[in-house]
Amino acid sequence: MKAHSCPALFLVAPASGQGKTTITAALARLLTRQGKKVRIFKTGPDYLDPQILEQASGQPVVQLDMWMAGEEWCQHQLYIAAREADLILVEGAMGIFDGEPSSADLAARFNIPMAIIMDVKGMAQTAAAIAMGLANYRDDVQVAGLIANGCSTDRHRELIESALPESLPLLASLKRSEDVALPERHLGLVQASEVRDELEQRFENGADWIEASGAENLYEQIKPVDFFPQSVPQVNLLLKGKTIAVAKDAAFSFIYDANIQLLQDMGAVVRFFSPISDQQLPEADALWLPGGYPELHAQALSNNIAMLAQIKAFFEAGKGVLAECGGFLYTLESLTDLEEHRYPMAALLSGHGAMKGKRGCQGMQTALFPEGDVRAHAHHRSRSSGTPEPIAYGRRQRNQADGEAIYRQLGLSATYLHLFFPSNPQAIADLLLADFSNKQLIEDVS
Repeated sequence: MKAHSCPALFLVAPASGQGKTTITAALARLLTRQGKKVRIFKTGPDYLDPQILEQASGQPVVQLDMWMAGEEWCQHQLYIAAREADLILVEGAMGIFDGEPSSADLAARFNIPMAIIMDVKGMAQTAAAIAMGLANYRDDVQVAGLIANGCSTDRHRELIESALPESLPLLASLKRSEDVALPERHLGLVQASEVRDELEQRFENGADWIEASGAENLYEQIKPVDFFPQSVPQVNLLLKGKTIAVAKDAAFSFIYDANIQLLQDMGAVVRFFSPISDQQLPEADALWLPGGYPELHAQALSNNIAMLAQIKAFFEAGKGVLAECGGFLYTLESLTDLEEHRYPMAALLSGHGAMKGKRGCQGMQTALFPEGDVRAHAHHRSRSSGTPEPIAYGRRQRNQADGEAIYRQLGLSATYLHLFFPSNPQAIADLLLADFSNKQLIEDVS
């Protein structure tokens, strides 16, 4: 198979908080408004930014992380996008060289030119110096130019532009605007489903913002990149004929599209349900409770007695249940929210969950299940107490300290870790198909 060529740009910054997501969303909306099909990718395991970017572009947004997903998988996703898109945008994470692998590593691996986004408030020629330092830090990356965010006046823009070399052009200068800022909360951006109408207005404002900067023809400056096909392993029909019930609503939405796609590729029927509002759990062979914001909906979850009872019965029947982060909190006896109100939960596992105000655990880890290793990450601002002895701990990517605890009770596998299913399809299928339906075995364990 031959390569597909598609214009592509990697949007990076010297640090978080420079406006990467806002600018990526605004640019995508402007180009979409011009009739172009824009495919966006997000570096790292982020759940929230992709929701925002998907609404802005009208196209699915895939997370790219070479450690979690593997180079071949990432290459395959880019190739698929290149066959159908007019433009590929990749939004970086944190600072350009932060993490292992970093945004720069990903850009270098797939030969995608980078645009450096920088909040230039309080500096002029220094912004050019910083951009030049970033552009020349490594010789295996291409830098297309600088996007100066928060550029207050035409004179401010001129000072920055005149200090840049010809090899590092000023692609755009954007004035500060509160009308385009994206809403945030304690784990990052607000979920797109909660503020859809507000986001629509901000995307339109953002498109106008880019256009008013004189950068409406930025698309013409983005160079084509060759994306090569990759032979990916064939997925076996490990879940053929099985139905997987997946919690999905305002409380549980941290779901990789790649995970759903894998379940379907393995032959499963996926049925979504809402633990907040549904009274009936779908008939299913296994249950997946993903992460999200159960602490924001703890009272509604607790009040849905019918759903709690059905999930408890499903668990006690010995069927496979996978609970991640927010889903793990839901399986405990209680959850205390940010206002210190305590609510009963499903009580599949002994213990209690509570929110804490400070920044919580995060980082890449490998979940060490008896069924096999699964790549994963942690990102939470809660703690658990009174839980059983773990069967294992996550293995951290960069140090030897124990990672997140992994619990097993009957067919339930519960952990703070968010799993990337394609990293080990066989292990995921085995987890979900756990069968503890033998009555004597259940009595012995109980």
